[in-house]
Amino acid sequence: MEDTAHPETPGTGPAEGEAVLERRGLDRLIAVLRHDGYRVIGPTLDDNAIVLRELESGDRLPDGWGVTTAPGLYRVHRRDDAAVFGHSSGPQSWKQYLHPPRRQLWSTDGDGDFETPPDEEVAYAFLGVRGCDLAAIRVLRKVLCEGTPADGRTAALFSRLFIVAVDCTEPGGVCFCASMGTGPGAHGEYDLRLTERLGDGGPRYLVDVGTSRGADVLARVPHGTAASEEVERAAQAVCAAAEHMGRHMPDVDLRELLRTARDAEVWDDVASRCLTCGNCTMVCPTCFCTTVEDVTDLSGTHAERWQRWASCFEPEYSHLHGGDVRESGQSRYRQWISHKLGTWYDQFGSSGCVGCGRCIDWCPVGIDITEEAARLTGALPTIGPDPTEGSG
Repeated sequence: MEDTAHPETPGTGPAEGEAVLERRGLDRLIAVLRHDGYRVIGPTLDDNAIVLRELESGDRLPDGWGVTTAPGLYRVHRRDDAAVFGHSSGPQSWKQYLHPPRRQLWSTDGDGDFETPPDEEVAYAFLGVRGCDLAAIRVLRKVLCEGTPADGRTAALFSRLFIVAVDCTEPGGVCFCASMGTGPGAHGEYDLRLTERLGDGGPRYLVDVGTSRGADVLARVPHGTAASEEVERAAQAVCAAAEHMGRHMPDVDLRELLRTARDAEVWDDVASRCLTCGNCTMVCPTCFCTTVEDVTDLSGTHAERWQRWASCFEPEYSHLHGGDVRESGQSRYRQWISHKLGTWYDQFGSSGCVGCGRCIDWCPVGIDITEEAARLTGALPTIGPDPTEGSG
């Protein structure tokens, strides 16, 4: 994708003179993208969650559905309006399409030749990318496509990607993107950006164009021009969303804090609660670690090597000759948060956290990364075991 860096800062909302779509315009937008050969991926309601699926039409969008989120809790509910994007991040991220959970690297039939699977040359169009996830896509591009050696298959997916971003005007219960500088307004690289506005006539969408490719698509979708008052109200709604977030990451040098916190009591506290299940790494939109597995058929003549997602919460992830380096849950959680909020800066020049809150939402015991970071600063007390538990 061409360089589409946007001059706005998080939360600024739309610019004057933007186009505006009616609800049926979203359906037409999907149709145009599909006509251009894109596989359109967007939110839909499935199995009591807002999940990402391929959209054949706008009929599958989650009109009128919202979500309630809290540590260890996620529930969908009916809204009293027809908002399409009136929900926060779900259990999936766009990572699953750009960095698949499992993919074949090569196969061989024992004749000395190794075959790699052909590139599918699929072109994705992502519809409804929030500011936090837009930042996550930017992080993944840097991690997976700019290193040495770069992943050519993954870089090709990024190069063909069409992004329709969405500003957030209603933060979820676990969102803290404003304190991470990634939202609620979507900024950075996108082809089109939408801001949803609700009224008596149903939802309307202010559209900001980020690339010439986006302009070409928009030209084939019926649209009008937004009035300056509507643009101003939309901008105010996005700014208000930043002020209404109930969570934030401590405004300190987290990299330095974590570097000196190896022996902090916080690690014992969190280890007493953490199940080391790895849910946080699976739902995280930026965690990228993988491992490889070799499999053979029963005859032993055909072999394949597969890459799959891995987690630093797996004991064998740190296995070296002689044993596992991080045997305790304490050391594994400390490794995860220290990399995510600290040493990621040293490797890639930014935080590995974008403030989406998925790790809080989908932790079975409701561990909150913002609270654990605050405890490291001394702003919150440690939790520890309940002294009354188990007493007569």
